[in-house]
Amino acid sequence: MTVVCRPARAEDLELADALVVASINDLTVRHGFGAMAAASPPNFQSFSLADDPDGLWVAEDEGRILGFAWSWVCGDIWFLAQLFVTPDRQGGSVGNDLIERALDHAKTSGASTRVLITFAFNAVSQGLYIRHGLFPRFPIYTVSVPRERLIGCLHGAQFKCAPLDEDASTIARLVQADERVLGVSRQKHHRYLINDSRTRGFSLYDGDDWAGYVYVDAGGHIGPVAVLQSGAAVTAFRTALSLALESGAPQVSAFLPGASEAVLTTALEHGMRIKFPMLLMSSRDFGSWAQYLPRNPGFM
Repeated sequence: MTVVCRPARAEDLELADALVVASINDLTVRHGFGAMAAASPPNFQSFSLADDPDGLWVAEDEGRILGFAWSWVCGDIWFLAQLFVTPDRQGGSVGNDLIERALDHAKTSGASTRVLITFAFNAVSQGLYIRHGLFPRFPIYTVSVPRERLIGCLHGAQFKCAPLDEDASTIARLVQADERVLGVSRQKHHRYLINDSRTRGFSLYDGDDWAGYVYVDAGGHIGPVAVLQSGAAVTAFRTALSLALESGAPQVSAFLPGASEAVLTTALEHGMRIKFPMLLMSSRDFGSWAQYLPRNPGFM
């Protein structure tokens, strides 16, 4: 039997998502965290495939998908969203073949900053990425709280907010925020989120001044969030918590960088608890992480 690495096709993505879910749960169960992942429609994967098909690869053996690699590029950032191998084939050549395809994508993209988010307790993957020039920068924590508990303790100043749209002036503001905070425009990703029926995006206003943006999905999950001034992050997060309550979801959750001390403190003050730790790794320092809260490990 011969393992073949080939470009991913649209019809591969649901099977690839099932593989990723199984691989994540195998890892988190072995480390005592229980099953953490659940299947979901591969909408962002499909968007990325249409935008840049060179970033998605599968490894297969006689039609069975054994591994999946997915990376995307925005400006100077190449981001490895997923690289997983089915548990029964880990430790062999499949993962090495996929990471070589992924790193080829990074090289051909011309992006000088390579980034990924991995599990903080997965020493094997961290060693692999360090050997390829990506180094640990800071932890990122998945936090959550039951909706009923948050209702009773939400307090403090909030921003005024207005729904995002694709008006040219709105997009220009979003681009300005990302370029200031992350160093690159993510215009295409904002267009994706604005048109995602399960996600609501909002402009944040401090009086008449535009302060940043926030997204909240139908499941009560917050992110991404970006603010023009680091001192505005806590107020933006409180606003996001209020918007998440409006979703009616039973849990409210977020993905918070360890570098954002004030927001982490605020989350714990509002009853949120850390569910599991992750780690941002990159080829160099970048971004102002007291001003940006990622969406999830695949979106950043």
